[in-house]
Amino acid sequence: MTATALTPEPEPAAAHPTASHATDSHTALHTPVIAWFAQNARDLPWRRPDAGPWAVLVSEFMLQQTPVSRVLPVYEQWLARWPRPADLAKEPPGEAVRAWGRLGYPRRALRLHGAATAITERHGGDVPTQHAQLLALPGIGEYTAAAVASFAYAQRHAVLDTNVRRVLARAVSGLRYPPNATTAAERKLARALLPDDETTAARWAAASMELGALVCTARNEDCAHCPIASQCAWRLAGKPEHQGPPRRGQSYAGTDRQVRGKLLAVLREASAPVPQSVLDRVWDEPVQRARALDGLVADGLVEPLPGGIYRLPQS
Repeated sequence: MTATALTPEPEPAAAHPTASHATDSHTALHTPVIAWFAQNARDLPWRRPDAGPWAVLVSEFMLQQTPVSRVLPVYEQWLARWPRPADLAKEPPGEAVRAWGRLGYPRRALRLHGAATAITERHGGDVPTQHAQLLALPGIGEYTAAAVASFAYAQRHAVLDTNVRRVLARAVSGLRYPPNATTAAERKLARALLPDDETTAARWAAASMELGALVCTARNEDCAHCPIASQCAWRLAGKPEHQGPPRRGQSYAGTDRQVRGKLLAVLREASAPVPQSVLDRVWDEPVQRARALDGLVADGLVEPLPGGIYRLPQS
């Protein structure tokens, strides 16, 4: 989210552009967005100076496909119970699934538990500082590694979540929406737009993300309060409509995902293994119910025991 429609493509050989690539047009985007962020950033606990890298890592896992309002209470409870990776690592993975509650996509809880275990075993319980070390942790992909390196350690990385990608698509490329999946061209552009100074680059990453979350939203964008509206290629082009495949919201009611959530809710609330007969009451359609339960077992979220009883995973 930082350049005009006329910004030239970065040089192909520049994997990490230096100051010579940071054009005046880029700076013209960095400066107002970072200034806007200083005045308008939400006071979120993982942004506070005392949060620490583990808190940042936890927040990044929880915020994937989940709004801040739902994350906040679970995040606070999680950090109160497990203030360090080693605290989580010594618990069974099922406890992570239980504490995840209704955040959705509960495999993230297992991945976070796996990351905490690896951090404890490989790095003495401290979240590693290097991007490559972060990327080597289980359950951590390119986005999360870049986000933690940037937000926890103020390093210079392109942090491309949905909000940043949308801002870049509009402000730089003149498109209403970015592609459905992150492309090499988007990564190349984001790297080219990074400020050369590490601290400024980290600030830019957070600021551009916040702009996409609060102002340059997917629907009902608030251009009147956008600090770079006068430079936005999409706005200057008259806000052309999206030309790609239709963007449909994900359905939930009646899906296997809903059934999985209902089955997990019973297991989370139980203090002992649950008989099959109890799980059968969760959903009337037996084929879909069995498919959902089999999927939970295959994903490691549910552990079957002899005698047709089930529990959250213990190992």
